[in-house]
Amino acid sequence: MEKKRNNKKNRGGSKKKKTTSDQSQAIKSVTDWLFVGSSSSPPPDDFAVTINTASLRRGEKLVFELHSHSNRSDGFLSPSKLVQRAHTNGVKVLSLTDHDTLAGIPEAVEAGRRFGIKIIPGIEISTLFSSRESGSEEPVHVLAYYGASGPAMYDELENFLAKIRDGRFVRGREMVSKLNKLKIPLKWEHVTRIAGEDVAPGRMHVARALLEGGYVENLRQAFTKYLHDDGPAYATGSEPKSEEAVRLICKTGGVAVLAHPWALKDHVSVIRRLKDAGLHGVEVYRSDGKLEVFSELADTYSLLKLGGSDYHGKGGRNESELGSVNLPVKALQDFLKLGRPIWCEAIKTTMRTFLEQPSDSNLSNILRFDRARILKGSSSWSCGRELMDRCLAIWLTNDERENDEFEALRSKLSCVLISSKGSCVTVGA
Repeated sequence: MEKKRNNKKNRGGSKKKKTTSDQSQAIKSVTDWLFVGSSSSPPPDDFAVTINTASLRRGEKLVFELHSHSNRSDGFLSPSKLVQRAHTNGVKVLSLTDHDTLAGIPEAVEAGRRFGIKIIPGIEISTLFSSRESGSEEPVHVLAYYGASGPAMYDELENFLAKIRDGRFVRGREMVSKLNKLKIPLKWEHVTRIAGEDVAPGRMHVARALLEGGYVENLRQAFTKYLHDDGPAYATGSEPKSEEAVRLICKTGGVAVLAHPWALKDHVSVIRRLKDAGLHGVEVYRSDGKLEVFSELADTYSLLKLGGSDYHGKGGRNESELGSVNLPVKALQDFLKLGRPIWCEAIKTTMRTFLEQPSDSNLSNILRFDRARILKGSSSWSCGRELMDRCLAIWLTNDERENDEFEALRSKLSCVLISSKGSCVTVGA
């Protein structure tokens, strides 16, 4: 009997040891990625993530916030203030996922360097899903996560997003018109003033105008009474089909993840169809824990299990705090294991496009999110090879950089000169 007990203890001990080993490996994998682009003693204004891996193994949280909004769409905080709040809340990695725009990413990256937070460029794309059975449509939001270099084929993606943003103006006017017909004398100018210059207005801006005008008691009431999906003042814009958005995210080197599936009427059909289009993951984790029904669907369709707070900064008891979602380190490891090769290919595409047409426009796509850091310390003119080496040192690990395709691109870029101001000229083949 004693021998059996000992064997049972040993089996239990082995299992526990294996779990600990897996956890340690996941932590190492994630933290190795966190330190990409950092030196052991970076200068004060350079990027550095201050994480003690030993303390992580003792239970310190490795907080990734993968769903947040700034005032570049419908959030309340500027990108830099959002990053500052993330820092206060212990976030190590933040993805800014504004609606249909990447405009806030450069400011977030700059703030991330100051606060020691790594930024994952992201977007939340507004789409419409059409049911094949009923023919009805419902809004579906798809998150896109890109590597530090941003999307490949940036111009194609930006044109796609610009059409959605243009549709937001049409949609916003329609919502105001519907409210006026409900005897609420809201002015369009009030909505655009809240949204701010160059920001496409959304439902949140209309809700804030309703609150400021005294037509509702709080933002929640604005949505529940007027602006919810199919509500009396709800309207659609020029949103693309959900499958089209997923395919473009994949084409431009992003990881496509279905946002808040619990809000959908027919989440099973949406997940199944978008998986066929290339969907990589689904939000499963919220601040109140893991939703098992969506976790099981993720298993069924071999999708990543992710999540985020969807923080807007509006305050109140109903908003999840930035960094409040507890993502298991294994989920983060799976995310990066899938995402990093995709992001690496996006870098190759961007560099190849620049090589084929070394224009200032294509150069700006390389420098777009971290221009100051990439060009920092450059001489008046440097060759394209030096630029590429600088970029890859910031964006990739040593193993990822040791690649025959990158070496071929380096060699060919030697004939392109880059100025410290971010312009280029070809000097010979």
